[in-house]
Amino acid sequence: MPDRQLRPTGGEVLFRGAPVGRIGTHAIARLGVGIKTQVPNVFDGLTARDNVWTAAAKVAPGRIAERRTDEAMERVGIAGIADRIVGQLAHGQRQLVELAMVIAPEPDLILLDEPAAGMTDEEVDRLVDLIAELNQRHALVVVEHDMQFIRRIARTVTVFHQGAVLIEGKVADILTNDQVRDVYLGKQAASSPPLRGVREGEVSAQRTEGS
Repeated sequence: MPDRQLRPTGGEVLFRGAPVGRIGTHAIARLGVGIKTQVPNVFDGLTARDNVWTAAAKVAPGRIAERRTDEAMERVGIAGIADRIVGQLAHGQRQLVELAMVIAPEPDLILLDEPAAGMTDEEVDRLVDLIAELNQRHALVVVEHDMQFIRRIARTVTVFHQGAVLIEGKVADILTNDQVRDVYLGKQAASSPPLRGVREGEVSAQRTEGS
């Protein structure tokens, strides 16, 4: 698969004290970072299990890769479609296959870009539970526009506007913040009581390990 990650034009990105802003995705993954993209980045011609095994086998040999594959599929809830060709799956199922691919190598940090996009309500409910479960062993950063989803998973929320941090704080404070309403929803929407969702800019929900 091609490397679709953008490299920063300025500043510095550190992981465990080491700069990672200008190294390849494969190198970042080897450091212990798992990335799930907004559009599923999967092998359409392979089965769901083969996709997950491919990810696990990059960091673990033989039987360990097999075990991690089975565990990841079970945790995500896709063991029942293990033998299905990924290119024939629904979008939400493909999202879950990629999530299992991210989990299988057991990274320390998991980055999720709009993981609930295209999922059914049942799949979203499962994802909320899964994120809480993953957070027991991994640090997570989730980029998402759906504030109702963020409300269910977040501890700390960072709101970005035009490439810079607008505000950061607890989810309840962000949802009622006038500045966030003004910038993201416009003055008319800002006067309405609920903040139903963000369609412009991005929101990053962070859960540190064990939170």
